[in-house]
Amino acid sequence: MSDPTLELTKTLIAAPSVTPNDAGCQALMAERLASIGFSIEWLEFSDHHGTVTNLWARRGSERPCLTFAGHTDVVPIGDPDAWQSHPFTPTECDGQLVGRGAADMKTSLAAFITSIESFVEKHPNHKGSIALLITSDEEGPATCGTRKVIETLEKRGEKIDYCLVGEPSSSNQLADVIKNGRRGSLGGILRLLGVQGHVAYPHLADNPIHKSGEVITALTNIEWDKGNDYFPASSFQISNIGGGTGATNVIPDTVTITFNIRYSTEQTADAIQRRIESELNQLGHAYEIDWTLFGEPFLTEPGALVDACQAAIKTELNIDSQLSTSGGTSDGRFIAPTGAQVVELGPINATIHKVNECVDLKTPHQLSGIYKAVMVNLLT
Repeated sequence: MSDPTLELTKTLIAAPSVTPNDAGCQALMAERLASIGFSIEWLEFSDHHGTVTNLWARRGSERPCLTFAGHTDVVPIGDPDAWQSHPFTPTECDGQLVGRGAADMKTSLAAFITSIESFVEKHPNHKGSIALLITSDEEGPATCGTRKVIETLEKRGEKIDYCLVGEPSSSNQLADVIKNGRRGSLGGILRLLGVQGHVAYPHLADNPIHKSGEVITALTNIEWDKGNDYFPASSFQISNIGGGTGATNVIPDTVTITFNIRYSTEQTADAIQRRIESELNQLGHAYEIDWTLFGEPFLTEPGALVDACQAAIKTELNIDSQLSTSGGTSDGRFIAPTGAQVVELGPINATIHKVNECVDLKTPHQLSGIYKAVMVNLLT
């Protein structure tokens, strides 16, 4: 007999929901949730990137509110011929389920639904509330998804107490790692300014590329902090450098340095900006800089939600999970500032965004069991 979570995962993978397209995934989830007593609310937001539809579904009105958060959108498939099977045709092969979104994060979405269905059937009068916050804007600019939904909930005083994000957090085996925080991400585009001219007359020009070495050395030599018990040291990394007209006989007037800082709770975005601008001002070179804050760091220390997840994993898989704050950003960065406890718990992340993305065939069933046990621990 086939596993219902595996079958739902396949159905979701078959929907070509390349960001920001939802391809009907949220409607399918909403239909199943409505049938077991969830109120369904569609929250639609638009900006210059386009329009995004988000699902907020809730069963109950009391606190605590346990929310499962995730996204239906996936990254582009790349070259379809590089895949062993079509990326939107879920395929079983060598004990794996292969397809775009298998790990990131349609298995988690399917496990949300089946675990809730099973939990509600056994505990129809559970404590508190169960909610789902589902967007199709996570893999894209993330401007009209979870960020906007949280703003809406906050304005009307609707609070999330516990939030389980279904991002692929595991490293070597399912649920060996729980992400209980993430570093902040601050990006900068620095333009060093000079004067364009002919290379044969350098005294009539001012070459900003020559200045870039001194600037890069100064910025990369900053020791921001040593991290703490939960976070590694903050890290400054240059990702792109561009300058020149393409001609060999022209001194350019600008060189652009693009960088990103992943920072711990030892720092703030404002403090980082002030430090970098102070270093640049001391060097005395003309410059312009644009900042983009992608997300502040957040941390959920051991407590009710972490304990519930670790206990659920021990019950279902008999392993001891570890806490980690490594990796990139997630939509948890929009939820944690409201005061909610936030963790990420999902499949192994080894193949996310890759060709032949996959999960073990046992993962959907096992993950559904873990999510159900979390609900038992928190809401019964």
